[in-house]
Amino acid sequence: MIVLHTNYGIIKLELNADKAPKTAANFEQYVRDGHYDGTLFHRVIDGFMVQGGGFDTDFEQKATRAPIENEADNGLTNQKGSVAMARTQDPHSASAQFFINVSDNDFLNHRDKSLPGWGYCVFGNVVEGMDVVDRIRQVATGRRGMHSDVPVEDVIIERAEVV
Repeated sequence: MIVLHTNYGIIKLELNADKAPKTAANFEQYVRDGHYDGTLFHRVIDGFMVQGGGFDTDFEQKATRAPIENEADNGLTNQKGSVAMARTQDPHSASAQFFINVSDNDFLNHRDKSLPGWGYCVFGNVVEGMDVVDRIRQVATGRRGMHSDVPVEDVIIERAEVV
């Protein structure tokens, strides 16, 4: 289990290493390395998702390891409370950024192995603290540099730990 200590409260995540072994191991290693400590939930869209793990509190992008293979074809779906990897248009570009779905986002699910069909890899679920996620999804957002949907007041992952 992963515990995210945020300035809004605690979120507990259960990873699914059986269905997403590479992705779960990647996320857990970032936790063990302290990568998420002092990072922001930097993109919040109510009715969609809250995304974090890529920017520190100075809004500087954090260095990451090499991207991982997309395991979105694992049968897990982007339902409310599920945790998935964020990525660019390249299906195999996920590294450290992740998001928590705050509604059922079926359009993010794997359909096929084409560029538009790959989807976003679900690798875990919120098992405690969805009330915290619900408070985060409702924060006021605006622009910060070239980024939109950024919380006006920082939503910080103060510390992440494996328990």
